[in-house]
Amino acid sequence: MPDEMSPILRILGTRGVPAAHGGFETFAEQLSLFLVARGWRVVVYCQHDVSEVTEGLRTDIWRGVELVHIQIASTGPKSTLEFDWKSVRHAGAEEGLCLVLGYNSGLFLPYLRLRGKTVLTNMDGMEWRRAKWGPAIKAWFWVNEWIAAWSSHRLIADHPAIADHLATRRPRRHIATIAYGANEVPPQPEGPVRDLALVPGTYLVSIARIEPDNNIHTIVEAFSRRRRGAKLVVLGTLQRGLAYHDRLLKAASDEVVFPGAIYDGAVVAALRYHARAYVHGHTVGGTNPSLVESLAAGNACIAHDNVFNRWTAGEAATYFSDRGGCEAAIEAVLADDALVARARTAARERARSAFRLDDILSAYEREFASFSGYPAASQPLGVLT
Repeated sequence: MPDEMSPILRILGTRGVPAAHGGFETFAEQLSLFLVARGWRVVVYCQHDVSEVTEGLRTDIWRGVELVHIQIASTGPKSTLEFDWKSVRHAGAEEGLCLVLGYNSGLFLPYLRLRGKTVLTNMDGMEWRRAKWGPAIKAWFWVNEWIAAWSSHRLIADHPAIADHLATRRPRRHIATIAYGANEVPPQPEGPVRDLALVPGTYLVSIARIEPDNNIHTIVEAFSRRRRGAKLVVLGTLQRGLAYHDRLLKAASDEVVFPGAIYDGAVVAALRYHARAYVHGHTVGGTNPSLVESLAAGNACIAHDNVFNRWTAGEAATYFSDRGGCEAAIEAVLADDALVARARTAARERARSAFRLDDILSAYEREFASFSGYPAASQPLGVLT
């Protein structure tokens, strides 16, 4: 456990822990608990959206992790900028290494450097390539990526293709490649699946933000072209009145289920474990945590055909590039038991060889130790190169 001599790590760029929002928050929680158990002092900045700010920064302890709570009364992109700036100002005045998750507010990182902080940044994916953004927002992300790349002591890429991209910004000696990890999912109870009126082994599941870059429309339209005798479960926040979401609802057959966003880890684990296959339409980004978690659950996968997904899933997936290809992949997975069995075996093998959670977290610890001078408590394990 941490003491007054412990090295200090400050985690910025997420909404905070305990995780209740997305992949970065889940990773921050995993990493924080891992490092605290190894003697690090870990501080995580947490955003609280309020109608009126009623207190200054407040701190408390959660499972050995120090939380700095910051109230934010603004909304939209302004709220993120305000939170990030307050986090950076606080971190700049305190001791410790800074791990920044994402570069969306990269313009603040020079401040940390001016304050003498050591900054490591997980550069996430190429946000400026996402189709959902207009030219102004794409330009904002592009500039912030450059600022983060040159303001950080170390850039962390979660995929070899992201590392290749970052090498156009900084020399490779400043880049480490570390993917995301997941614990192997053991057999799960059927109750959470049956509570959603699903039959184990007879449905496909998608777990993603419902937006164009993730090809949810392609998946729903391909699945709904005829009766399947199976269900497609699309997890994610769905808002009527949004054009893209309304389009999905209109295209979906009665065999498509929209249960909304589910943050209960036990329910999500059961949905993954008992699925016939996991459907992954992501096109932009690196190693996607949801795809890694599906491999760890032993899922056969149907995945969009791109360099990110090909490297991550390998032989565990059947790939598609358009609606016709997606329909063909769906039909193959629903009809071919041998294909599914092979893909499930490949999924678990890939997860064990490349994405063991302890290996990934240990690789991060070694990066921090190399800058802090504090010896990593873990023995050398796997790290992507």
